[in-house]
Amino acid sequence: MPKNIYVKEQTPLVSFIVTTYNLPETLLKECLQSIIDLSLNNREIEIILIDDGSDESALAQIEEMRDRIIYLWQPNNGVSVARNMGIKIASGKYIQFIDGDDKLIQAGYEHCLDIVRFNDPDIVLFNFTNKDDDIDTPYLFEGPVSGDEYMRRNNIKASVCSYVFSRRILADLKFTPGVEFGEDEEFTPQLILSAERLYATDTCAYYYRPNHTSVTHGKGMRKLVKRLADAEHVIFNLYHLAGTLPIQDSAALRRRVAQLTMDYIYNTIVLTRSKHQLNKRIGNMEKHGLYPLPQENYTWKYRLFSRLVKSETGKNLLLLMLPLLKREK
Repeated sequence: MPKNIYVKEQTPLVSFIVTTYNLPETLLKECLQSIIDLSLNNREIEIILIDDGSDESALAQIEEMRDRIIYLWQPNNGVSVARNMGIKIASGKYIQFIDGDDKLIQAGYEHCLDIVRFNDPDIVLFNFTNKDDDIDTPYLFEGPVSGDEYMRRNNIKASVCSYVFSRRILADLKFTPGVEFGEDEEFTPQLILSAERLYATDTCAYYYRPNHTSVTHGKGMRKLVKRLADAEHVIFNLYHLAGTLPIQDSAALRRRVAQLTMDYIYNTIVLTRSKHQLNKRIGNMEKHGLYPLPQENYTWKYRLFSRLVKSETGKNLLLLMLPLLKREK
């Protein structure tokens, strides 16, 4: 059963939903402290810590912070279920997701809070970084624009930790349980399409730690198969959804689907390095009307990739070059 140690009586401005699973105490404390140190007062802030079945309860790690945090433990059901639990109990006007081994960048996030306070946005998009260096904070932003207009003009960053959003646009949207890879890719475009007042800033407001033992970076065969299967699920779901939407929303989502399909083919190449696997998975895309990739001028990388992957010569070139380029990075 979930364990609730703290209940807040007044409506906060922002609910911070933090997920943790077997994290070192120092990282989790640093994450939570980066939230507590914000300029929000006690009535404006709600911190929800969802422990996704850690071997030892994270409660002992946050003893001195207990009066500031709502703590819930659940069996290990994955980050999608954990975030859904956080959404269910969050009471703030806005919601921010944070992974428990990451942290907010103070100056950058304060800038985002100012946009929230003075502009009544539906969503504020910001940048993130994995560099610990001093970061310049540009205080510029664009908006408001509608979510569909923004998605038609830009490749979005799908990470759910890279924006703060209003509960009013959430409706019944949830993460799909069981999706371990790409749950953000399914959630984020649908959320953005619901926004009428979107703001975007180049400010880095979130620091993430690359974790090469996480599900995102796992390279075992089971994880590889699961990663590609989850990617297919997300692509097919969004593609079919696009067919049910109004013209402008559909065009915006189809751009995202085309980008995700390109990423899926790219990952098939660099993860399997197999012509057989490439043709097999391209065949799956073709059955659903997703291949060949639409001939659109989204970006120069998209244009080049979509042309190469149409021919056998191009596929062979991609199979030769992409793993080498990936290794150099």
